[in-house]
Amino acid sequence: MRFVSIASGSSGNCIYIGTEETHILIDAGISNKRIEQGLKDIGLKGEDLKGVFITHEHSDHIKGLGILSKKYQIPIFGTKETLDEIKKKSSLGNYPLECLTPVCPDVDISIGDLTIKPFRIDHDAANPVAYRVQEGKKSVAVATDLGHYNQYIIDHLQGLDAVLLESNHDVRMLETGPYPYYLKRRILGEYGHLSNETCGRLLNQILHDNLKHIFLGHLSKENNYEELAYETVRLEINQGETPYQAGDFSIAVAGRDRMSEIVTI
Repeated sequence: MRFVSIASGSSGNCIYIGTEETHILIDAGISNKRIEQGLKDIGLKGEDLKGVFITHEHSDHIKGLGILSKKYQIPIFGTKETLDEIKKKSSLGNYPLECLTPVCPDVDISIGDLTIKPFRIDHDAANPVAYRVQEGKKSVAVATDLGHYNQYIIDHLQGLDAVLLESNHDVRMLETGPYPYYLKRRILGEYGHLSNETCGRLLNQILHDNLKHIFLGHLSKENNYEELAYETVRLEINQGETPYQAGDFSIAVAGRDRMSEIVTI
């Protein structure tokens, strides 16, 4: 299985997961041109995709969806509520509505040799989900845009080989930054985004010997920067009540304007 972030950030998200046989995207929140270039960089074409799994309907997760679907008639998966919201987005243009395929949280979908499990997250969207993707005994997950975590989230992130986890903002940068008060409250709220510290604390709940790679994703352009997210998460791990140190794991920030390394599991 291969796992790579084509783009991850508050301005656009698109993650590739695939095997020799089956290729999918989690979100399509960048331009179709950038999506196709990212696929080309890993030796693929748009027509190779078997599905696009949408976490929720915000523009930084669906921006390139219309053109991609129209061009290749790729199935688009999301919760019924998410798909209903997507249908209202005139910015996506005309695309085949029959490609829209509803999923239910905690109900597996099999595509080729991949099994995809959506699971619930709390965010200010219609019915958002994160995704866990499995091939045999190998599994990865993408979990961003969650205002907080609980035991349900922790349970769904156990035993992973790789994970892309939200490390959206530094609390102090956000509180003292230029955002209006209502937006600061939204981001800091139960239906907003995970801070660097909270990301580190969640990681402490899911670390295990065979976790091969950690991507920190969905960084805010205004309220975070890569070095700060990286060092804050490492500090949380080093100070956490686990037998692990940050140096025991491969940790990298998934950039908004560049592809991550390709992780092969």
